[in-house]
Amino acid sequence: MIDFKGHRFEKDIILLCVRGYLAYPLSYRNLEEMMEERGVQVDHSNVYRWVQKFTPQLEAAFRKGRKHPVGKSGRLDETYIKIKGQWKYLYRAVDKAGQTIDFLLTAHRDKKATLRFFKKAVRQHSLPDKVTLDKSGANTAALEALIEETGAQLEIRQSKYR
Repeated sequence: MIDFKGHRFEKDIILLCVRGYLAYPLSYRNLEEMMEERGVQVDHSNVYRWVQKFTPQLEAAFRKGRKHPVGKSGRLDETYIKIKGQWKYLYRAVDKAGQTIDFLLTAHRDKKATLRFFKKAVRQHSLPDKVTLDKSGANTAALEALIEETGAQLEIRQSKYR
């Protein structure tokens, strides 16, 4: 579990600040003001340090606890969404049962970004036997590059409507 020893503030206050920063579009100074309204004197630089220190640990704990066995068949799709006024690409892999295997938010939709997503998903889980993609050339090229690197047998299926 995550070790909070040596910190001046209680675990609940630290986690509240980190969650507030990660879940909502708040600045460190906004969180400082919110905590001050609740009677807790915390500096925005402390909140910054907590976010930097505990975010990787929290992500690792969440991934460890929620890792479900995934099927041998999966689908990959990507869409674009607007975040803070800028368009970003959201890659998402889903197994046969509809469970989200992994996701990645990138600024570009190209072979490099798709390959990074595939490698991340394979690291977390394993390489499936079949993958269904849309007709995107970047997705196909990245998956073929991954097959070439790993030497695995993988069936690539394409669907125009994916």
